[in-house]
Amino acid sequence: MTDAEKLEILRTMLDTGDETTDAVANAYLAAAKQAVINLAFPFGNGSEEMPSKYDYEQIEIALYMLNRRGSEGETAHVEGGTSRTFEVADIPISLRCRITAYAGGF
Repeated sequence: MTDAEKLEILRTMLDTGDETTDAVANAYLAAAKQAVINLAFPFGNGSEEMPSKYDYEQIEIALYMLNRRGSEGETAHVEGGTSRTFEVADIPISLRCRITAYAGGF
């Protein structure tokens, strides 16, 4: 999947009233790509490419990060009877567990 296709899917998944620019969305896609690489290659040397089988995980992680803008690091919030709690302060475990770490020999 190309970066343009990923951007289009991400833009479609965002709230229709969202004013996110393509530059911001691309920045979050890049951050999500690096997060996937770090999870898939925990002992890598930095030259690894993201496996294409994790394209949708990249998009979902970017969407998660975009939706959390302004509330980074928040683990609980109660206001007017509404309560918000995040799974973790980072990428949720439900997304992390879908990325399998590659292992190699010594």
